[in-house]
Amino acid sequence: MRYAVNALQNFGKSLYGPVLILPIVGLFIAFGNVLGNGSLAGYLPFLGHPALQHTGQLIAKSAVSVLANLALVFAVGIPIGLAARDKGYAALTGLVTFIVFINAMNVTLQLQGELAPADQMRAAGQSMVLGVQFSGAMAIYSGHCFVAIIMLPVSMVLGVVMSEIWPFAQHGISAMALAIKGAGPFGVAVYGFLERILVPTGLHHLVYTPFLYTELGGTQDVCGTVYQGARNIYFAEMACPSVTQLSPTVVWDARGISKMFGLPAAALAMYMTAKPERRAAAKAILIPAALTSLLVGVTEPIEFSFLFIAPLLFVVHAVLTGIGMMLFYLLDVHAIGANGIIDFILYNLPLGTTKSNWPMYLLVGLIMAVLYFTVFRFLILRFNMKTPGREDDDQETRLYSKQEYQAKGTNDGLGEAIIEGLGGRANIEVVDNCYTRLRVTVRDVAVIDEPRLKATGAKAVIKQGNNVQVVYGLHVKKMREAVEMFL
Repeated sequence: MRYAVNALQNFGKSLYGPVLILPIVGLFIAFGNVLGNGSLAGYLPFLGHPALQHTGQLIAKSAVSVLANLALVFAVGIPIGLAARDKGYAALTGLVTFIVFINAMNVTLQLQGELAPADQMRAAGQSMVLGVQFSGAMAIYSGHCFVAIIMLPVSMVLGVVMSEIWPFAQHGISAMALAIKGAGPFGVAVYGFLERILVPTGLHHLVYTPFLYTELGGTQDVCGTVYQGARNIYFAEMACPSVTQLSPTVVWDARGISKMFGLPAAALAMYMTAKPERRAAAKAILIPAALTSLLVGVTEPIEFSFLFIAPLLFVVHAVLTGIGMMLFYLLDVHAIGANGIIDFILYNLPLGTTKSNWPMYLLVGLIMAVLYFTVFRFLILRFNMKTPGREDDDQETRLYSKQEYQAKGTNDGLGEAIIEGLGGRANIEVVDNCYTRLRVTVRDVAVIDEPRLKATGAKAVIKQGNNVQVVYGLHVKKMREAVEMFL
């Protein structure tokens, strides 16, 4: 079981790179839409200039091309995330393997006479990638070359095997998508709950990623091209002038409701229930955490402020996240809101209130803010939870310990301190990071020194099998670089 969890965590971590690129693509689509959206020219006449219109269309349509080649992005990005070292060679091998794999599937389908015509590919469960349709003396060939030599025939065999297996897998995926859709608001609520409750384990990526980038999140024809996955669909619809309203599949990326409204309201509840003599200290740490969640959708600073001291609150937070997404579904909201208010404004305002009924999103958000505040305040007072500002007299009001890190002001000795907290060089196998966490695979998790890690600025330390996640926040890349320098 431990090895299965480790494998899932490593795979989830490998998805981080490709997934992180997509919001950046979305920002370019949104920016292009601002310049090329003719309806905005009625309010800002200078946007009607042909040069700006053409520039906007160029930016938006160029960015959409990434969505059309998403399989290639993941084929290169996943090996980078999985490789412990020589990530460039891993990416190159992944690219070559993928090209051979899809061509092997194509040839197999041709030989079997099962290659569907272009207009029937979707019904047959087939697709098009890179123009290919598919469902000693030898020392010079050692190392990276040996991997490529092995993977080429393996990918050919896999291509043949998958051409036989995939129709059944495709049928299973389609059946699952229909079942989830048939579950209506309940299915959406369960999805939202699971996406949040798995955050401490790092496995939440495996919940939302299939819905955002595969058929599980819906299939839609947008401007003559078929897109799969909620995020791919709404990004394409943003850049398509003939789309009058965003698809309802956008509900699978409505995760920003709890980020923009729920958690800031929870922070307010924690502040209001703090001891009078500690409110100033609580405010000093809760406001930055709430703003981080509101503006950019990074929730871990505030989530981890109550995760370990009041686990019940985190479970309630996951339940309320599901309820918020269920309201989104029931009220027929079709606005984009996956992260913070900055993304929300850039994505929705240029689309207008017809294509994106974003005022309804705000209504759902306000309802959830009231619900979060009421429930959190009641539970904190009812069970006397030691949230920030309610600690015992001999405890400090804080979200995490960062005094030593701030005192240093530089990375001098930081990497070495983190390594010591992780049990020393000999205990470390792989070091990587995601958006806010240092992810480390260690040999012996029992020798991890949590107090030493928290003295380097860690908000929390999560152990799962041989995987250790040290939560630092947005500056985690600096921590990883400091560790790699000493390793």
